[in-house]
Amino acid sequence: MELARNLKIESVARLLPTPPRQIEAHSSVADTVELMRRERVGCLLVVQDSKLIGLFTERDLLTRVLAPGKPLDLPIREVMTPDPVTVEPKDSIRTAVKRMQSGNYRHLPVVDDANRPVGILSAKRVVHYLVEHFPNTIYNQPPDPKQVPETAEGA
Repeated sequence: MELARNLKIESVARLLPTPPRQIEAHSSVADTVELMRRERVGCLLVVQDSKLIGLFTERDLLTRVLAPGKPLDLPIREVMTPDPVTVEPKDSIRTAVKRMQSGNYRHLPVVDDANRPVGILSAKRVVHYLVEHFPNTIYNQPPDPKQVPETAEGA
């Protein structure tokens, strides 16, 4: 199978995004951080009326809360990343990778047609998919360990 072709035709659902870890928008930063620690995750989806309205990551904690010295009792909606870039389960893997790359994102919320979270896609999941399905393309080592390049590489 060809890598570029598969990335174009296979959907985000094929990557098996992790179940959405979410918190209500009125929850405090302290409660959000506690949930992140308990669940051992680097980001939570922020919801209101079951719809995605934001994303809160470790990076948000550092740059929007701790660095400016904001109190931990603030509602998470005040320090979250609002209206995050998302993908739907039917979107292509290529679309997800492009969105992650263009925004320098490590996580993308996966939402349904009504903007309700159905999962979280991480860069780690994409890498695992690539390694599992295209090992000869991904690995640095030649497929045959006895194979030696005929000419030296590099400068």
